[in-house]
Amino acid sequence: MEQVLTIIRDDMANIRHTKDPGTVRRTKRDDKSHPPTPITVAYGDGIGPEIMDATLRVLDAAGGSVDVETIEIGEAVYARGVTSGIEPSSWESLRRTRVFLKAPITTPQGGGFKSLNVTVRKTLGLFANVRPCPSYAPFIATKHPAMNVVIVRENEEDLYAGIEHRQTDEVVQCLKLYSRPGCERIVRYAFEYASRYGRSKVTCFTKDNIMKVTDGLFHKVFDEVAEEYPGIEHEHWIVDIGAAKLADTPELFDVIVLPNLYGDILSDVSAQIAGSVGLAGSANIGHDVSMFEAIHGSAPRRAGQDAANPSGLMLAAVQMLVHIGQGDAAALMHNAWLRTIEDGVHTYDIYDPSVSVEKVGTRAFADAVIERLGEKPSRLQPVAYAVSTDPIRIDVPVREPQDKDLVGVDVFLDFRGAPDDLGAQLEKHASDLRLVMISNRGQKVYPSGQAETICTDHWRCRFQSPDGGVVTTEQILALLGRLAAAGMPFIKTEGLFNFDGAPGYSLGQGQ
Repeated sequence: MEQVLTIIRDDMANIRHTKDPGTVRRTKRDDKSHPPTPITVAYGDGIGPEIMDATLRVLDAAGGSVDVETIEIGEAVYARGVTSGIEPSSWESLRRTRVFLKAPITTPQGGGFKSLNVTVRKTLGLFANVRPCPSYAPFIATKHPAMNVVIVRENEEDLYAGIEHRQTDEVVQCLKLYSRPGCERIVRYAFEYASRYGRSKVTCFTKDNIMKVTDGLFHKVFDEVAEEYPGIEHEHWIVDIGAAKLADTPELFDVIVLPNLYGDILSDVSAQIAGSVGLAGSANIGHDVSMFEAIHGSAPRRAGQDAANPSGLMLAAVQMLVHIGQGDAAALMHNAWLRTIEDGVHTYDIYDPSVSVEKVGTRAFADAVIERLGEKPSRLQPVAYAVSTDPIRIDVPVREPQDKDLVGVDVFLDFRGAPDDLGAQLEKHASDLRLVMISNRGQKVYPSGQAETICTDHWRCRFQSPDGGVVTTEQILALLGRLAAAGMPFIKTEGLFNFDGAPGYSLGQGQ
């Protein structure tokens, strides 16, 4: 093994020091072939200013043609009492340029401060988070040298809607919201991405064996959209076994499309098993505005030391150049970065004496990439991008709404006692409705509950028409009035609806 590593090290040293002396090493490209594209840039906090400076120097030297508008975000803005971390005036720059290159920021702990990323994504409709996760073996350690996965994550919905409540002394809730347009938009984007960039398969991860309505909608939309792309293989995995396979055998996958929470977790997992979270760039794509960023944090402990690895932000800038139609500059920058990695010029976080040739800091790494502009890697796969292309745009077709019938109500109560006691009281007040069942934390406990089931003070009580037919709002309001008069005020209600005759709610038997 040691002999093999020595050969690799010596081989890289030869590549490093025996380049063609006639190679043109551009330190700055003055022959920019594109009119300048306005972009908004935020230098961020911690290591942000250092890695942004390195990134912009490489971008400029590669011929990236941009006009930079700089805005301030993060710690200094939070300190001025702006809980979102971004000034109102900065939104005008983002709406004007429609392209945002953002360095990481530091969000203060406590005090009600909001995540800036979530604020920007939801405010500007950045629905698709796109994260390429290739390996760079043998130059960066990984157990999966053939890995080349792209994670396409829904970016606005799911539990990240942030709608949470404490409902009883013992129970809190977070609403998991999916919309059909949201599902269709991200799934279409994944297939369009695969089509444009020569990917052969799109895989969907959900947990619809349990969450049959929410994750079931995502899976259903995935299957429908997949039929429109017969040239691209498609498959679905339950997210737990899919995640296990991704961690163990990532080469099984190509493009993976996921709801927000699963995508947030598994995109980081994918980046790390590919080599390092510190190398991953990310694109946040909207219909009108898009944001590009490294996925790592601001690392305040490393700030000002000229040590941070700028690779994640550099690769995000590559995604940005492709997005704005400057694929030639993107390819120059990306190939030079690959050659730098291949030559063993590494920052501290990926430096490994068995494969690395030189340990460098932030500025020197950027200099090394600039020095290699015009070169391509010899062992890693070179990249090529279309010189000029329009961004992927997704317009979701308008659907005719389905017929919607009210067929019952789930009434949530705060109650301390036994299920049978609660059931007996509710039966008295059902009147022209029927108490179908009571569940506690999703498990049916009345009628015919089991003594071993642990119950809290949070109960879901389902009422429907005795014949299973349509009920009226007036019937439900009358029921709620009777419960309130009996000292059983509700904490929440959920209408039960059929859509084109099919139930739009879980059946309530629990798992």
